[in-house]
Amino acid sequence: MKQRRKQLAMLLAGVLLTGTLCGCTEKQESSTAAESAASSQAEESLAPVELVQSDGKARVTIADGHFQVDGKPLWLCGTNTPWDNWDDIGGTFDADFWREHFAALHEAGINSSRVWILCSGDAGIRFGEDGSVTGMSEKFWNHADQLMAIAAEQKIYIMATMMSFDCCKTGNRNNKKFRAMIEDETLSQSYVDNYIIPFAKRYDSNDYLFSIDLCNEPDWIHENAESGKIDWKPLVRFFGQCAQGIHRNSDILVTTGIGYIPNNSDQRGTNVVSDQLLEYYAGEDSYMDFYSVHFYDWMIEWHGVPFEMSPADYGLDTSKPNVMGECSAKGSEQEGIDLVSAAQQLYDNGWDGVYPWTSNGSDTNGGFAEVSAYAKHMDEQIDDLIFPLE
Repeated sequence: MKQRRKQLAMLLAGVLLTGTLCGCTEKQESSTAAESAASSQAEESLAPVELVQSDGKARVTIADGHFQVDGKPLWLCGTNTPWDNWDDIGGTFDADFWREHFAALHEAGINSSRVWILCSGDAGIRFGEDGSVTGMSEKFWNHADQLMAIAAEQKIYIMATMMSFDCCKTGNRNNKKFRAMIEDETLSQSYVDNYIIPFAKRYDSNDYLFSIDLCNEPDWIHENAESGKIDWKPLVRFFGQCAQGIHRNSDILVTTGIGYIPNNSDQRGTNVVSDQLLEYYAGEDSYMDFYSVHFYDWMIEWHGVPFEMSPADYGLDTSKPNVMGECSAKGSEQEGIDLVSAAQQLYDNGWDGVYPWTSNGSDTNGGFAEVSAYAKHMDEQIDDLIFPLE
């Protein structure tokens, strides 16, 4: 390995986004006294963490539809390290794991990791009796502070995934609260005001929080009864409110991890996070800075293999960067394409980065061996694009 220390969609709305914005009259459960007492006790021993104050040189920006750092082009040789213990932030956080793993990733040639800030939605976030989000626990902020400090220390750019469809999934304690929050504009704004904006403002000075991913695979919140089967219209408005809050309070880039590529393409379906739809439902400043789609082999039957196609081939908006926000660390087993070949093809076809699932072997899709092998290969090819400041 070489040395590395180197943006009105009424027609679409009429077709897809049916229904009306609705409030939820069901009374929301508040946190139990036992949970509050346990949380308070656990927070008593938390040591403060000094927030990172960067000089801006390592801040990721966008020019001519691609990423750059300090005026130099950047390709995101990334990975998913979604969690260590599940519900890490505000739950069980192991700073040693994150420090050691990020160090190993950087050494292997990885420059970015996608991390889930809320997993089940049962840890860290606080709801009032009216269903509003009242804030985040002290423990949550302490863990997030540690994560962001470690990322800066190890020079790993974080794509922070603020929630997942799992938060709305039956079986998780707060699932009804998340569903009601999404469907009610006022409750959504409480989420933005007391979680999203404070997060963005708190870490805006840390260059290594390069982006906020509003939700992991919201497609399944829309598609699946077990996650609420919520209409796209409130989901789009919700994402617009979140993006607006971030853009008005920070320089952090915004995206949404779309699980099914047609939901990000006006050619193959409807881009539910297009500039036009977001602005129509939420107003100015509610846009994605870049797009992040996911791919697994089960999609091939309908939409082919993205490793072999450009973002334009998928009908994605190429005026903005497009990254493969998830794909198996084993590449495509069905097509016999390993991750090394997949990543090279993505780069050759004009994608702006790739985030294999996962670097720490959270399931059967591969792990560090596959991720490090692809990173080594890409680092040998385009080291100056992966670590432009080193």
